[in-house]
Amino acid sequence: MVSPSIIPNDRLDKDFYLVLEDFRSGAAFRETDEGVDYPTLITDLLSGQYDQVLRVVAFNPAEGWSRDASEDVARDLERRISAEGREVSDTLKDFIESQLGRKMGVQLALPLS
Repeated sequence: MVSPSIIPNDRLDKDFYLVLEDFRSGAAFRETDEGVDYPTLITDLLSGQYDQVLRVVAFNPAEGWSRDASEDVARDLERRISAEGREVSDTLKDFIESQLGRKMGVQLALPLS
């Protein structure tokens, strides 16, 4: 006997984003309503909805894929923070810098040919 899906089939064909956070009791994925889309994820991160972000996981059930989207999200956050002159929490800054492998706003030198 096959168990019914908790997500209606017509809502499966989109990308979902889950945030892995570090809580006092350990790491866990934050609960969401029907999954979070990318614009909502970015808005929530910038507005401080998440405290200790460890990773961002993206997946699409209809297409059958999942991946770690942390670095892509960090790059987008850095770009938006810079363009909008935003102040962000130290913990969000730590997440971005850990994913980029450098301080925010620092451009890596291009190798000379």
